[in-house]
Amino acid sequence: MAREASATFKRSNRTIRGRRCISLIAAAALTPVGTSAQGPAAIAAEPPLTLSQVVENLVQKNAERAKALQSYRGKRIYKLDFKGFHTALRAEMIVEITYTAPAKKDFKILSESGSTWIVKRVLKRLIDAEKEAQEAAIRASVELNTQNYNFTSLERRTNPGGCGYVLGIQPKVPNKFLYRGRIWVDDQDFAVCRIEGEPAKNPSIWITKTEIRHNYQKFENFWLPVENQSVSSLRLGGRATLTITYQDYEITAVQPVKDNSASAGH
Repeated sequence: MAREASATFKRSNRTIRGRRCISLIAAAALTPVGTSAQGPAAIAAEPPLTLSQVVENLVQKNAERAKALQSYRGKRIYKLDFKGFHTALRAEMIVEITYTAPAKKDFKILSESGSTWIVKRVLKRLIDAEKEAQEAAIRASVELNTQNYNFTSLERRTNPGGCGYVLGIQPKVPNKFLYRGRIWVDDQDFAVCRIEGEPAKNPSIWITKTEIRHNYQKFENFWLPVENQSVSSLRLGGRATLTITYQDYEITAVQPVKDNSASAGH
């Protein structure tokens, strides 16, 4: 009986530690601030451009796009699959989002399914973390620019769909909203269309590594996220995969973007 009680205690303890790890994945899965909504560009790249020229165009156009996009609506599907600690958990949450410039996001939960613990402790916390990231002081400290990031390399690739500039980036400070890795930048719009990397700050000592992949697509001349995936490996074993799918975009208000095509090579 003592041996069975000890085994039961160990399994219970592993389950508790596993839940703590899962609850900390949220910080690693945020959409990078400053690239969540990107709008029309009116410049034409004339390669070859230097790294500093590509970065300057990217930062300039990001600022113009942020100003141009006044509001939009859309739907998100959050899914988390966890395998480890002799268990498998899954949860899903569908959310309607309304964005209003400069940084207001309203979330309406349409449905929940699967593990109620994951929905409450992970998926809903993702929404809270995204709201936190919209605060003015935080937004300024995590925008994709030379104040917050070092742009370390530039590779030019030929892609049929554009996105031919691949930049290496490193955050200047450890911050849960920043990331390190590579970004793909569209040749014409100078908008981020793909991100691969890892969080600048490990969200938990229980997580050994987190890989993030974000993809963006152009909707009505605006680049918006279509899928974010975060895969976290846990120190005691186990793997959690968080996927956010974005659907049904409706751009509801914009203002014209200034034509600065003459500055493309500066």
